[in-house]
Amino acid sequence: MLREPALPRRSVLRAAGVAAGVAAGVAAVPAIGSAAPAVAAPRMRTTRVPRTRAKRVTGAAARAVRADFPIEYVAVDWSGPRRGAGIRLLQRDGGRGAWTALRPVCAAGADGGAGDPARSVRALVPVGGAAGYELRLPDGATDVRTTAIDTVNGPAVDVSLAARAQPFPGLDIITRAEWGADESLRFKPDGSENSPQTYYPAQTLTVHHTAGANGDTDPAATIRAYYYLHAIVNDWGDIGYHFLIDEAGRVYEGRYTGADGIPAHDAGGKAVTAFHTAGYNSGNLGIALLGTFEGQGPTAAARQSLTTLLASLTDYHGFDPRAAVTFVNPVNGVTKDVQMISGHRDWLATECPGTVLYGDLPDLRADVAAALS
Repeated sequence: MLREPALPRRSVLRAAGVAAGVAAGVAAVPAIGSAAPAVAAPRMRTTRVPRTRAKRVTGAAARAVRADFPIEYVAVDWSGPRRGAGIRLLQRDGGRGAWTALRPVCAAGADGGAGDPARSVRALVPVGGAAGYELRLPDGATDVRTTAIDTVNGPAVDVSLAARAQPFPGLDIITRAEWGADESLRFKPDGSENSPQTYYPAQTLTVHHTAGANGDTDPAATIRAYYYLHAIVNDWGDIGYHFLIDEAGRVYEGRYTGADGIPAHDAGGKAVTAFHTAGYNSGNLGIALLGTFEGQGPTAAARQSLTTLLASLTDYHGFDPRAAVTFVNPVNGVTKDVQMISGHRDWLATECPGTVLYGDLPDLRADVAAALS
């Protein structure tokens, strides 16, 4: 069972809650250790989750792909130029859809050079049960790889849902079991874990967007697709983020840490190393909002949950959310001067977390600080 975190070095979240200083009308959040029960009411003991199915294709054949299952998402990557890349869908009646541009996903990767920009997955496209797809890639594109992914229609399996504590006030975090993480994807064919957990003291927090579709009607299925993308296609062994937030404001547990501590941490409060800011991962907590925020911001519910989660994490670790800090990677000594709450583009050359969300970070830091006052 997940444990309730120990009282932080700074003040715990007050009964007035992390809603202080943010949009009016949001309910106050009880403090850690308040009269509110720490353990959630029992949920369903089991749930049924569809197993992920995938078809991976490389080379010239990857430009036109069909599968024997409904394709819900397509992952695409290649070497070379990206401008002009597009995809069109093949329907079961033989029809072809219009060409649409491929949008790069949030770039990330492991520390130590595993995330080569020329080989990173460039796109994850929701395609809504298509029979197949065709790619249009720019001149000079080589080493094409695509993966057709179905996280919706596969054989369903029963997953046990253990009752667990809610570690942060105001947040009902959806566990990996609840969103349908297939834990076998973390392991190699020989049974060894692909990316064993390592833990270091947290130093900073980074905000991302997934660069996926807005208006997602099945965010859990989308998270399963990102999980497969990160764990198998990218060969990272797990999902790259510590937490994810959907448009309804639901918060999802990301990278695996077992049950001996709060999500994203071990029992001693150290943060698990995830793969969200290549070169700067260890000690850096990554939170991704589902969607794309180049021309629009998050929903009010997602923005409120982001504020609440950041306030809970900064309070737990004793951080000043408005501080400027020097991050030091404990593995290799690489340093970076950033804000305590930063955006992905502060670390790497990327559009993430989107122009609108990135522009909101100063107000977000102020809201988090107000929540702690």
